[in-house]
Amino acid sequence: MNADLPHLLVVDDDGRLRDLLNRFLSENGFFVVTAADAAEARKRLSHFDFDAVILDLMMPGESGLEFARDLRTRSNIPILMLTAMAETEDRINGLEGGADDYVVKPFEPRELLLRIRNVLKRTPQPQAPADDLRFGEFLFRRDRGELSRGGRPVRLTELEAGLLNALAARPGDILSRDDLIARTGAAGGGRAVDVQVTRLRRKIEPNPRDPRYLQTVRGKGYVLRPD
Repeated sequence: MNADLPHLLVVDDDGRLRDLLNRFLSENGFFVVTAADAAEARKRLSHFDFDAVILDLMMPGESGLEFARDLRTRSNIPILMLTAMAETEDRINGLEGGADDYVVKPFEPRELLLRIRNVLKRTPQPQAPADDLRFGEFLFRRDRGELSRGGRPVRLTELEAGLLNALAARPGDILSRDDLIARTGAAGGGRAVDVQVTRLRRKIEPNPRDPRYLQTVRGKGYVLRPD
């Protein structure tokens, strides 16, 4: 992915419209990834960071509104809904469901472009994570993959350091097992991530059975919560 361009995820079950949006938005300065439904969108979101989601409201299976509500519980990513439903109540439901803007089909591509840019302008840009992260008595040097406690080094394996680095890059954000696998290169699937989390907790938690810093979010993944 081109890190210099805003990254957009386009979610729509209409393959023709997906292709048209991909081409149009790519030609106008965006890096575009597409998904045909909510399940595919989740996979894309677990592997990449996006600046905004362009989301169809009416999709088979899980609707765009249901997907937006779920996404909003774990992310503040801007959501712009596309839909043929133009009634006032539909707009209200979409905005209450977490959408930042709402565009009715058929739409003028230039208007969509302006709305996307306006949404991105209104969204605070995340600050680059600091190289050092402190939690409790611990200091983690992300650039070196080194952990210390009260000035004394704490030995980490390569996988443990990679896992802590991935979580420390986004403190407070929930990372799925698939996301952590992609970021660390861990082999063995989700179970391997769980094992590394358990081992890491033994080194950083006062009580590994009741973690204070490296917490599990049931059904979603893990999150590092500094003090």
